[in-house]
Amino acid sequence: MTRVGAVDCGTNSIRLLIADVPEDGSTLTELSRTMQIVRLGEGIDATGRISPAAMDRTLAAAEGYAVLCREAEVSSVRFVATSASRDASNADEFVAGVQRAFGEFEVSPEVISGREEAQLSFAGATGDLRRAGSAAPYLVVDIGGGSTEFVRGTTEVEQAFSVDIGCVRMTERHLHDDPPTEDQVWAALSDIVRAVDTAAQQVDLAEVGTLVGLAGSVTTVTAHALGLPAYDSSRIHGAELPVSPVIDACTDLLLMPRSRRRELPFMHEGRVDVIGAGALIWRTVVQRVAHDAGLSTVRASETDILDGIALSQAPR
Repeated sequence: MTRVGAVDCGTNSIRLLIADVPEDGSTLTELSRTMQIVRLGEGIDATGRISPAAMDRTLAAAEGYAVLCREAEVSSVRFVATSASRDASNADEFVAGVQRAFGEFEVSPEVISGREEAQLSFAGATGDLRRAGSAAPYLVVDIGGGSTEFVRGTTEVEQAFSVDIGCVRMTERHLHDDPPTEDQVWAALSDIVRAVDTAAQQVDLAEVGTLVGLAGSVTTVTAHALGLPAYDSSRIHGAELPVSPVIDACTDLLLMPRSRRRELPFMHEGRVDVIGAGALIWRTVVQRVAHDAGLSTVRASETDILDGIALSQAPR
C-alpha cells in the first residue's frame, strides 16, 4: 500500500482525498475526504482572469490541504486543475501559489487534457458499478462549475467529450434573478440543449446501459429527490432512482428561491446560488439520455475524478 493525496481543483470547489492504494491500483482505502467551495472560476467567463479574492480563497485552501497531507505522511500528491485554471490569463500566479503551498511534495497543478480528465473520472466512477454488475456500457456525466464531461465505456473509455456548460458558468451567464425568470431559464436551457446536442455527436447516448452522474450538482439533486434530513453520502452513493422524481427534484431546485434552498438540510452553503443551473443541466441530460437509450432509472456516484487521481498514483 502507498498513501497518497489527491487534489481536484475545479471552477467551484477544491477537494482533497487521502487514501491508501495497492500496487495494482484496483481499489483504494479512503482515509479522509475534504471539500471547500472556493469559486475559483468566479467571473472568469466575463474577465478571462482569476479574481484576487478567488485566488486568495483557493490558495488558502491549498495551504490547508498541504498541512493535512503532511500530517497524514503521504508519500505523493497529485494536484489536478480543470476548467477555471485552463481558461485564466493569470494561471501562472495560481501555479506558483500551489507550488509554494505544497513545498517539499514538489507539486504543480496539472492542467490535464479533456481526454485524461475523462479517463480519471471514468476510473473513479465505474469501479463500484462494475463490481455490482450494473448494465454496461456506462455513460458518466460529470457536471462541474465551468464544464460538463460526457464519458462512455465499459472497462475503458471508448468515447469522451467536454462542453463548456457548468453550474457557475450558466448562473453567471443567464440566471441572474432570484428565482430566475422564465426568459433566463429559457436562455440557459438553449445553451445547455445546444451543448448536449454537440456532445451527442461525439458520444453515443443511444446505446447506454447505465447513466451515472457525478459532482455536487448531481449529489445535491439526489439528496433532494430522496428527501434526506441531512447530507448522507452513504445513501447518495450508488443511489438508483426513477427518472421522474429526479426530473421533479431538478425543476424544484431550479425554481426555488435561494432563501428556501438555504433551508434545505442537505444543502451546502456554497451551492445555494448555483444549484439551479446545475439542476437544469442534469435535468436536460437525464431527459435526453432516458429518451435516446430508453432508460427508466439513473444513478449518482460519490466516487469520481478525485478517486481516479488517487488510483493513478499506485506504484507500478
